[in-house]
Amino acid sequence: MLDHITFGVADYGGATRFYDQALAPLGIQRLFEATRAQSGSTAFAGYGDTRPFFWVGEGRATSGQLHFASTAETRGQVDAFYAAAIAAGGIDNGPPGIRAHYASTYYGAFVLDPEGRNIEAVCHAAG
Repeated sequence: MLDHITFGVADYGGATRFYDQALAPLGIQRLFEATRAQSGSTAFAGYGDTRPFFWVGEGRATSGQLHFASTAETRGQVDAFYAAAIAAGGIDNGPPGIRAHYASTYYGAFVLDPEGRNIEAVCHAAG
């Protein structure tokens, strides 16, 4: 079982502003932050609902493709995530809708973050 994921970002301030806004409709918020002085090396922020499981760190951007999907309880949350992520500067990578090639109830939306990472919200509930 996955406990958390961490990746580096080139623009830490831009990334945290994007994720603050894009993840809010899913009930995910910034729960933890450490400055360079506090950590002794680099600034980083942890996002979650009750505990951080999604981390971004200042510094060398993670290279290669990264895809992260967060579970939404309702299709409305997927729609709200998509709208918030686009408003925060994300780029459409697949609007909200059924992805029947995954499963008959797989309702997801995909947005590229400002550094090109594929961020998704998915609801598995029927209707």
